[in-house]
Amino acid sequence: MDLKRLRTFVAVAEHGTVSKAGAVLNITQPALSRQISALEHDFGFALFERSGRCLVLTPRSEQLLGSSRSLLACAATLTERAQALRRGHIKELKVTATAVTIETLFPEFLHFYAERVPGVRVKMVEADPEDHLRLLKHGAADLAINVINNMQMDDNRFGSSVLPPFHMVAVCTRSLKIAECETIDIRQLCELPLLLLNSSKPTRTAFDAMCQIAGVRPNIFAESAAPRVLLQLAGAGHGVAVVPSILQRDFGKLCACRVTYRGDPILLKLAVLWDRVRILPQHAQEFSELLAEHIRTQFPPERRFEKLAIVR
Repeated sequence: MDLKRLRTFVAVAEHGTVSKAGAVLNITQPALSRQISALEHDFGFALFERSGRCLVLTPRSEQLLGSSRSLLACAATLTERAQALRRGHIKELKVTATAVTIETLFPEFLHFYAERVPGVRVKMVEADPEDHLRLLKHGAADLAINVINNMQMDDNRFGSSVLPPFHMVAVCTRSLKIAECETIDIRQLCELPLLLLNSSKPTRTAFDAMCQIAGVRPNIFAESAAPRVLLQLAGAGHGVAVVPSILQRDFGKLCACRVTYRGDPILLKLAVLWDRVRILPQHAQEFSELLAEHIRTQFPPERRFEKLAIVR
């Protein structure tokens, strides 16, 4: 099986036209068309049919697309391992996560992991949550760390290892009436001027989903991609910042309380994700286990609530 031909097949299927696929693969349209024709000759049936200006998969080729992607991923994994062997058995683990996750969890954890699993170079890949699955598919990351509350993914394609959860918290100055509360129901919270993360952030996605369940519409004063911008605005008295408890060390003198719905805290469910097509090496499996241990040790629920109480 010619992997180049398979790669063109997948590229055309994903991009819909020969011109776009050729641009992505950096080959000319005639050359790409010849590869598709040769692959159709090998298989004995047409792979695409035209629909307007786009090419769409035939019923037969639809059944081959998943297997083709898997074969290409396995070939990429084999190439990566061969390159690692050529470099002298250097083990590398590529982990993608958001900037907030990297900043809050990894400065201490990387030392902890290096002590427990020596000889592995961890490469952090900062990316927004919506890019994590794509990075895993293409082999640009071995593991992804993400909030999975409302994440849509194919469980047959992606594996997950659940980590200890964090809480959604409301942070504000002492002047607001919720300052002395340990918890606040999301229905009451939505009556206040809110400082929210933008819609690309998992905390915001989870918040919006819970608002829909509770049947309330939030009173949004400001939105930002940067949690610390919201905390600065909250510190200046402009409203209540809704952020994950993983940021508790940045609250300073602000007051914080857990956000609940009908008495239950709203949890942000964190997990390590990987592509099942790729076989995880032992040091990648140990990474997930040790990260869970690190979170339980450094961010235990009882200590987390104590810290939230101290800042009042």
